[in-house]
Amino acid sequence: MKVPFSWLKEYVDIDISAQELEKKLFSCGFEVEELIDMSAGIQKVVVGKVLSCEKIEGTHLFRCRVDCGSFGSDIQILTGAPNVYEGMHTPAALDGAVLPGDLRIAPRKMQGIDSYGMLCSGAELGLNDDLYPGSEVNGLLDLPKDTVPGTDICKVVGLDDYIFDISVTANRPDCQSVLGIAREVAAVLKKTVKMPSTEYTATNTVIKDLKLDVEAPDLCPRYIGHAVTNITFGQSPAWMRRYLALCGIRSISNIVDITNYVMLEIGQPMHAFDFDELANKHIVVRRAKENEKIVTLDSKEFTLTPDNLVICDETKPVALAGVMGGINSGIKETTKNLFFESAKFVRDNIRKTARSLGQNTDASSRYEKGISEYTTELAMERALHLISELSCGEITSTSADFSAGAPREGKHFTATLSGINRILGIEVPEEAVLESLRSLCFEVKQNGDQLDVTAPRYREDIEVGEPDLAEEVIREYGYEHIVPTFLKNAAVTSGGKTFEQVQREKLERVMCSCGYYEVSTLGFYADADLDMLHVPQDAPERRVVRILNPISSNLTIMRSLLAPSMMNVIVNNLKKGNSAGRFFELANIYVPKELPLTELPDEIPHLSFAAYGENENFFKLKGAVEALGKAFGLSFEYERASDVPYLHPGISANIICGGVKLGCFGKLANDVAAELDLHKEIKAKLNIFIGELDYAKFAELAPKSFTYSPIPKHPIVLRDLALIVDDSVTCGEIEKSIKAACGHVSSVELFDIYQGDQIEKGKKSLAYKIVFTPGEEPFTAEDINGYVDGILAKVKENCGAVIR
Repeated sequence: MKVPFSWLKEYVDIDISAQELEKKLFSCGFEVEELIDMSAGIQKVVVGKVLSCEKIEGTHLFRCRVDCGSFGSDIQILTGAPNVYEGMHTPAALDGAVLPGDLRIAPRKMQGIDSYGMLCSGAELGLNDDLYPGSEVNGLLDLPKDTVPGTDICKVVGLDDYIFDISVTANRPDCQSVLGIAREVAAVLKKTVKMPSTEYTATNTVIKDLKLDVEAPDLCPRYIGHAVTNITFGQSPAWMRRYLALCGIRSISNIVDITNYVMLEIGQPMHAFDFDELANKHIVVRRAKENEKIVTLDSKEFTLTPDNLVICDETKPVALAGVMGGINSGIKETTKNLFFESAKFVRDNIRKTARSLGQNTDASSRYEKGISEYTTELAMERALHLISELSCGEITSTSADFSAGAPREGKHFTATLSGINRILGIEVPEEAVLESLRSLCFEVKQNGDQLDVTAPRYREDIEVGEPDLAEEVIREYGYEHIVPTFLKNAAVTSGGKTFEQVQREKLERVMCSCGYYEVSTLGFYADADLDMLHVPQDAPERRVVRILNPISSNLTIMRSLLAPSMMNVIVNNLKKGNSAGRFFELANIYVPKELPLTELPDEIPHLSFAAYGENENFFKLKGAVEALGKAFGLSFEYERASDVPYLHPGISANIICGGVKLGCFGKLANDVAAELDLHKEIKAKLNIFIGELDYAKFAELAPKSFTYSPIPKHPIVLRDLALIVDDSVTCGEIEKSIKAACGHVSSVELFDIYQGDQIEKGKKSLAYKIVFTPGEEPFTAEDINGYVDGILAKVKENCGAVIR
């Protein structure tokens, strides 16, 4: 946000330089991204008085003798400007001068005559009519006759100014205005803010037909309107045009300029309707109807939905609330009566509307951060004062004011001095705490250690009492007072990594050894990301922590599942032409204990892993899972995962360990893959496998240490076993039965599946390689035969299997 130094001085007696103020602002939490020197690029340009002006025959040039004060009282300068005249005061760039664009001035001959400088137009100084009247004339800038020759031109035309480009964070919407920054400046300099005048006198004129209905109070908790008649259009005064220009806004007319000026000064976007264009003088604030259309002031047509808030008259929308007015009710030079609007709209609704329609404006950017009811009231009073001051309309006594019942006083908190100091970790003197809060316009009543604090109405960001108040105190007291200390329960250790850190690094090494690259994604996404994976509305993953003031419509909830984040990574890579890849992420999901939140949610670490590409398959993903289990001393079992909405029901599995379900993996479901935001040619070749594992449960089951067994003294024995079973029997069920039948079975590996003419219809043949590991004594042939007979009996009993 751009804030002119000269405008700040209207509200605060600033007695330090702009550079010093930049440091002060930074010290209290406001980053000045750039301090723009308006005089930068202009050197040795002064007021010059034309003493004589002689036309040079046969040329378009004039020979001028110019008085430049202490720089020379009789300097010869040639100019081709048609408006030069004797006695004119105009900018003179002297020998060695520099103009914007790094244009350097030096003596030179023109038509064989020496010229020792250059007389300048306003445009050559980087000016326009808004910054300084007369700057856009075709010729030299004609300065007032009371300007003194030799005076630095920047002081004369107002370029001896600075503009602070300040980054205002989302939690400080009260500072998205010149007045808001002025309050902070006053606090840090221990000064008093001079509030802008809001006085005006309304006539007895009453417009009886005015009617206001707010049908969506949840989206518009406050709406103020006021009628003004007998409008006189004209040019705004120079001071208003200049301040608008310094902030990057061109002057249009006095009425339009007032709304823009109030938005910059107070932080409240306003709109002026042509009263005579409002059907039956009826204002309705409601949700748009499905497919309802509006054409905004920039001549763009939008098709709306009930998610959009609109301002309507009795028959049609006349403004897109919080974004832009409609062209059908905008004021024009023939407007005689207008209706001023100053409203508070719910910020997330405006944000979603602006994002979905691609219509981001100065107004929407302010509403997205939040507008207080106090600002809404102050802005209306200020706008009416300016109407009166500029004598451009008659303020009627007709107004409308809707309120959804918000309190007309600031938030009240109780806190303690000791509590504030405990949060800050230092002892702030009692007087400094009280002074800091009062300088920021907090009302403070003290009773010993107890504080009763009332925040200003415009400080809606103050939510949680002592922590927020502690932040305000240290901003004013100074962060340099904070000294490093140990946490309360901290202790000095000998260094090294904790067991948990070692285990996490081990997991990362295993995944990397399997060809996976680690990714890191944000802890937020939106409901649409859960929709992408077809997560049911009543699923536990839909029970999420919602962000009150999200920075983007794509980051509105804290993630309850890692799979959506991983899918977004894959989709982004596919869009960029990366046709194959393997990724993993070890990160937290956030599970609320109860809703609405009364305490912090549980943060549970999960492992997400995925592989995509032409050569990937289910068993390669399973191989990574097996490698992970083996590295941590765990043995997994698998069962079909038919209840995971985003996985293919026939190519997916749940991961089981010790009877505990750890997670799942498998191929992305066909219907989910078909809906991905990808080109149809990419979709035709999609081959995505994805899995997720509860790392907290996994780490709990993993042994804390390993017990090593010696290599067997006697040879192991291998046996192949082919079994015929029903199609419905799974490989996992067979493996489980084989291991349960014999304690000497150390490994069971499926190496063949057959279905065909040699097998009865509805049956399949499964061939396994079984490893028998001996104990202290070697196996005999009778031992192995007995073990095999026991296995056959067990698989027949449990799975109906018979030997092929």
